Amino acid sequence: MKEENQEKGEIVELEEEIKTENEGIHISNDVVAVIAGVAVSEVPGVAGMAGGFAGGISEVFSGKKNLAKGIKVDVLEAQAKIDVNIIVEYGSRIPDVAFEIQNRVKKAVESMTGLKVEEVNVHVQGVDTDSAKGDKNQEEVLEETKKED
Repeated sequence: MKEENQEKGEIVELEEEIKTENEGIHISNDVVAVIAGVAVSEVPGVAGMAGGFAGGISEVFSGKKNLAKGIKVDVLEAQAKIDVNIIVEYGSRIPDVAFEIQNRVKKAVESMTGLKVEEVNVHVQGVDTDSAKGDKNQEEVLEETKKED
């Protein structure tokens, strides 16, 4: 591209640089895992993340909640593949929960990192029945208070 400097009559060469969106930026797999973890934690029907034994021990000793627990990320160039291991709440419709996780994780990771999310695989590792027991206990208490009235 050539541009004339009108004051001096000189021709100045301007280099055109074409940069890709993430050129020179490397985003750690751990960062992508935390972004995905936050997105998953906001989905209704998710009781928790299923992590390994080591992850649970490190949480106990550090006192910090591991937001990347239960998430495996593979980033190759500008593409990401994400595996999410969850525990669903009893009574939740699993296909709906999994679909919502896929949508939210893909949207969050792509918007924050610029990476193209190729896969979000949801692995249901268990069902939290404690929440179902808690609901029954609350119902029993309500019934007892109604009987007393």
